[in-house]
Amino acid sequence: MTSEAIDLTVNEFERRFYVIAKKLAKCADHGDYASIVRSNSDMASGCPECAAVIQRQRDNDEQKAMMARIAEERLERKLGASLIPKRFMGKNFEDYVAETPAQKANLAKCVEYAEQFPKHLEDGRCIVMTGTPGTGKTHLAAAIAGHVIVNHAATAVYRTVGGLLQFIKGSYGDRSEYTEAQAFASLVEPSLLIIDEVGATKPTEFELATLFAVINARYEEQLPTIVISNIDAKELGAVLGDRSVDRLREGRGIGLVFEGASERSKRRVS
Repeated sequence: MTSEAIDLTVNEFERRFYVIAKKLAKCADHGDYASIVRSNSDMASGCPECAAVIQRQRDNDEQKAMMARIAEERLERKLGASLIPKRFMGKNFEDYVAETPAQKANLAKCVEYAEQFPKHLEDGRCIVMTGTPGTGKTHLAAAIAGHVIVNHAATAVYRTVGGLLQFIKGSYGDRSEYTEAQAFASLVEPSLLIIDEVGATKPTEFELATLFAVINARYEEQLPTIVISNIDAKELGAVLGDRSVDRLREGRGIGLVFEGASERSKRRVS
């Protein structure tokens, strides 16, 4: 660009915006330009091309920041939609205390399941966690859910048996805000469903029928389910139903037995 091509005159329109003069200036990167002097500023304007480059970079950075915020908010919504209890939200594998060989083996299997979840999702492979209360079953299930949500763009939902049944029953009645079909769909459609506290109370026919309906529907869709219970694995059929247990075990379903003293009891003693 040459100085002859640059108009240094100030027109009436520019005077309305406090422009009182224009001076020829040179930019090392973009050549000659008209530096604008305003009556309300002590500094003349810099190179407009440099300013445009800076503005484009600023706009790009703002767009990236906005997209990051959107992604973070979307992730927070997905984590919130998982319904993982506050006590277990954010639990991870590093927090799990594994001291015995059995605990270390259970931890390793859960880590592998979470890391290879796309494969387990494709196969519909389920996990059944049984054994002593307070040994970290819910902790590890929540860690799996958090990992698959964050790292595999999957959906995961946590429900206790009581909460699941209450949710289904909440669809009954004329004033319900959702239908029974919608309630079941919210339990069948997620990539992973965690059902906790199986066998905490003596099951009714309605409970057994409802749990079978959910587990069977997920089985037919080849979607994995994690079942957590404090009872012995041999007694699971009595509180969950033999048909449900068969479906959980099919396709090389994973059975994890948790033994040892309750970590909650240890914390109360200390």
